[in-house]
Amino acid sequence: MDDETDWYGPEAATFGDRLAAAREAAGMSSEDLAKRLGVKHSTLQGWEADRNEPRANRLQMLSGILNVSIVWLLTGEGDGVDAPGSDHLETSDMRALLTDLRAVQAEMKTTAERVGRLEKRLRQLVREASG
Repeated sequence: MDDETDWYGPEAATFGDRLAAAREAAGMSSEDLAKRLGVKHSTLQGWEADRNEPRANRLQMLSGILNVSIVWLLTGEGDGVDAPGSDHLETSDMRALLTDLRAVQAEMKTTAERVGRLEKRLRQLVREASG
């Protein structure tokens, strides 16, 4: 598949996007998949939202259950889910939206890291003031 229509490749999708697409293609709800993996639903939601990633053993299980390669889940290359039909959708518009979404995700991650650093510093100041 060329880069123009590679919906699940590294430029257009994240691990979480590919995981959700493979789960949906397998006809499973996130609750069902979490149950089959033996993890909490919130854990699976975190993977699909790219807040965290599964360990290698769970990644292997995901690959088998969803019938996609581990490499595809991680990189978008190899055996995975076919891209959705785009006869009624404008690929360039979606690509622009995905680019904007990725930029917002990056900004949110940076902001969350900054909040964490500020919170840590505040805790240090409180400890120093009370001790």
